[in-house]
Amino acid sequence: MKCLSVSMGFLLAAAALFAQQKPVASPPATASVTVDGKSITIKYNSPRVKGREGHIFTSDGLISHDPHYPVWRGGANAATTLKTDANLKIGDLEVPAGTYTLFVDISNPAQWTLIVSKATGEWGLAYDPSKDLGRTKMTMSMPPSLVEDLRYTLTNDGGHKGTLTLSWEHVSASVNFRVQ
Repeated sequence: MKCLSVSMGFLLAAAALFAQQKPVASPPATASVTVDGKSITIKYNSPRVKGREGHIFTSDGLISHDPHYPVWRGGANAATTLKTDANLKIGDLEVPAGTYTLFVDISNPAQWTLIVSKATGEWGLAYDPSKDLGRTKMTMSMPPSLVEDLRYTLTNDGGHKGTLTLSWEHVSASVNFRVQ
């Protein structure tokens, strides 16, 4: 009888564990690149469009419900982080080697602004403008097709240069960077 009780206890615990494991709505993702032997990495959580096409970046869309709108966390869940082993010049912004939080000002749909914050280790909605290292304009474009999963890409463009790109739904915003 004792063996049966212990077995039932393990079975119930296992069932509860499996019941709690469902697919993550916005799974963690990483984009990284090496330029001039220096590593640059963005860690973020990647939300899905999930049938909300045309209702994400509109003035009354999904992002507009964030408390710091039009500043957006540029991902989901925990804050999006940038870690660089090199001093960078992102657009016209000087970024010393270190770890930062990224936000995006989407108030102008034709001209997004990347915000690099000195605050780190935060939940994604904890934007405090007094912690900004600085801001730089991004170049806007449309991807050739719907981007279902939010995606950051970092590319090595040669000659100490690279590109940071954020794509989701029907929007792509990029900014050039240079390793210093």
